[in-house]
Parts: sequence; C-alpha cells; structure tokens
Amino acid sequence: MGDVMYTREMTRPVSVGPHQLGGNNKVYIQSMTTTYTKDVDATVKQIEQLTQAGCEIVRVAVLDMVDAKALGEIKKRIQIPLVADIHFDYRLALEAIAQGVDKIRLNPGNIPKREHVVEVVEACKAKKIPIRIGVNSGSLPNRMAPTPENMVETARHHVEILESLGFYDIALSLKATDMQLMIAAYRLAAKTFPYPLHLGVTEAGTAFSGAIKSAMGIGILLAEGIGNTIRVSLTDNPVLEIQAAKEILKNLGLKDKVPNLISCPTCGRIQYDMIDIAKRIEAYLLTINKTINVAIMGCAVNGPGEAKHADLGIAGGKGEAILFRRGEIVKKIKESEVYDVLIEEINNFDDTKKNEGEH
Repeated sequence: MGDVMYTREMTRPVSVGPHQLGGNNKVYIQSMTTTYTKDVDATVKQIEQLTQAGCEIVRVAVLDMVDAKALGEIKKRIQIPLVADIHFDYRLALEAIAQGVDKIRLNPGNIPKREHVVEVVEACKAKKIPIRIGVNSGSLPNRMAPTPENMVETARHHVEILESLGFYDIALSLKATDMQLMIAAYRLAAKTFPYPLHLGVTEAGTAFSGAIKSAMGIGILLAEGIGNTIRVSLTDNPVLEIQAAKEILKNLGLKDKVPNLISCPTCGRIQYDMIDIAKRIEAYLLTINKTINVAIMGCAVNGPGEAKHADLGIAGGKGEAILFRRGEIVKKIKESEVYDVLIEEINNFDDTKKNEGEH
C-alpha cells in the first residue's frame, strides 16, 4: 500500500452498460429491487419506477436458476444497466452472463473450485462484463473482527484471484452497518486499490434514520473524492433510496437537473399553512428534472430577502402570500391559490436560461 489515494477520477475506468465508472467525476445512483426476480412483470414495473425517480443502475437478486433465466427478458424491457447479485453458485453467474446482464456481483473467493472461477471470468471477458466484489462487515470469513484492515484484506483476497486470471474490470464495495467503520474501510480501500468503489452503509435502517446515516457516511467520502457509485440502503420503498441519493449528490455539487427546496423553520410570525404547502411542493419537485431553487418562506418580513437567491418563491401573510422571483416581489396571491400558482411557475421556469440571467 502506498500513499496515493485513488479518487474517483483516478480509478481504473470500468464500463457498466453505457456508463463509465471511474476515470471521471461522475457518481452513479444505484438501487436494488425488492421483488422476486422470477416475477418478471413485477420486477420490470419496479425498475421502471426506480428509473423514473432517477436510478441509473439497478441490481436484482438471483437466488436460483429460474431467477437467472428471467434476466434476459427483464433486460429487454428496461432502460438502465442490469446487475445480477449472486452468491456462491458459479452456474447462476454463467447463466446471468449468458442472459446479457451488464455486471455481476460475485465474490470469487466464495466459489470453491478454481476451474469454476475461471469459467466465470472467461465468460465475463468475452462479453466485457465487470465483476463487483462486495465485502460486508457482518460476513467476514474465518470469524475475522470487523475492522477496516480485515475488510480490505478480505477484498484483496478476492481481487487477487481475479487479477491472477488477467481480469481487471473490477468494482469494489466495503459496506458496514457502522457508519464510522464504513468510512474508515473505504478510505483504506481508496489507498489500496485502483478500482472504482461502490459506496453504501449496509442495513442502514428505515427511511428516516437510514437516510441520515447514509447521507453522513456517503457524503463524507464523496466530499473527499472517494466513490464512483452509491446506494442508500433503506428498509422502505426503494424509490426513497433514489430520492435520498439525489439529495446527497445535489448538495455536493455532483448532480444537476435536481430541484432544490428552500424553506424556513417557521416561527410565531407565520399566518398561513406553510408546512403543508412546503411538503406538497417538495413532493412535486421530486418529479421535476430541472435545476431550480424554490423557496417557501414564512413571512414577508424576511422571506424575499433571505431567499433572494431562489429562482422563485412565496412568503406568506394572513390568508395571502407574495410571489417573488430572485428576491423581487411579483404579485400578491390568495392562500388558496399558492400551490397552483407555484406549480405553474415551476413548470414555466426555463433552467436552460439561468446562466443568461433570464427567468
């Protein structure tokens, strides 16, 4: 191990479908389906929902040969790269590769016979399919203690098997349930391996606690230049994983075309139902693919001034609100009209003209 830290731009480029992981500053959003993969219609439907939300790479569980044989039909019906998640059984990997997946998640050290590993590697080489090695703190071999060093050593074991076969289209993940362990493991991995890293806090929890834990762990590493793909693992609808991931990337300046909501914490000056409006507008913004700042402010005393950098916004009064753009008041509107007026303003906003100062 040297002193070099492999930032996302320095890592070896690995292609996953049309996406290049590494060799650039791009960070891709991943998620995983919760359907039975063999249920093709349900799996495709969920992948379509994830894609619409902003998912860029999707992973599906491959538990048996029926799942594996369903991958080709799933692949035909979706628009984003498909990753097959496989454990132990090399035959499932071979079938997934034959079905045309874009990447497989498989730890070669968990396949007992080397000749079977060779079969998988040769099949991946032939179709230019990368392999993601996934190390989890809770499932280290030989009862190893969950430390950053042991996690990296486990990853090294798997990596060296692939490298010994002349295979280098590798991505790595070193996930942990403990956020601080996860951060330390990825930092060490970035100094050890030249391969793209897939970031995540595994088994992070529910939408509330899991999103916070993931934002801290993933966000710290991304801010240091570590990480090429991310997954926010939540015990909830996976669409929420995409929304959280987009929010993380947006706030780090790693993703555009994502709206930003600005809203004050409320105080005793509020005279309209601001919290309800803010929640409704936030829900609508999740469906919008624009670089736009929208402000929902509590009162006209400070609202337009504090949110003058917003592209548009409202500040409430008693039964009414003022609409402003870039801090300039445009008009007064009735409280009952606030939501509809804002939606119209958001829809009419042209973010391609932001740099020209036009609105």
